[in-house]
Amino acid sequence: MIPSFERPEDFPGRQRVSWRREPHRIALAAVAGALWPPLVITLFVWPPRNWLPGLEMDWRLVVLIVGLAAVPAALWLLNRERDRSGRPSTRLGVVWRFMFYGGLLAAALQAMLALVVAIVGWFEAGGIAQAAGATETSLLLFGVGLLPIAVLVGVSYALWAGLCAAFIAFAPQPEVRDRLGVFGERDPG
Repeated sequence: MIPSFERPEDFPGRQRVSWRREPHRIALAAVAGALWPPLVITLFVWPPRNWLPGLEMDWRLVVLIVGLAAVPAALWLLNRERDRSGRPSTRLGVVWRFMFYGGLLAAALQAMLALVVAIVGWFEAGGIAQAAGATETSLLLFGVGLLPIAVLVGVSYALWAGLCAAFIAFAPQPEVRDRLGVFGERDPG
């Protein structure tokens, strides 16, 4: 039987949720969200050649380190937003916020990388014309060419983290019945 969607709450992900107050649930959501399966699988299939921090560090390790910092920070910011405004109140809202801010973070980090590579190119250049060429190449390659790919990776990583947060750190909130009649008139259907 095909479900009928008569109210907004009938759509998938629109059920009201509340934080699970157990700290181990939030920690588990942060760790599970940071361990994005495509990233972890490729680390096992194609091990990185350089594990040490530096310019030659494997990009997958850099993304994993950013995820290990960004997912707990996003959960903390989400908790602050829920304390302040009560939003997001649904799992769909939690996932949407993770995806939106994950895409913004990926774009900002890629733009910062493009600027850093362009500035490093100034110091390695032999003259002004070579520095201008290095800047142009760096900004076109890292700032324009790789920006959509970075945003795509950031949004998909954030989708995984948002789903982990929505299903591990949040529980369905029971509906409150209007026993005293203070909610006002409701349309029965």
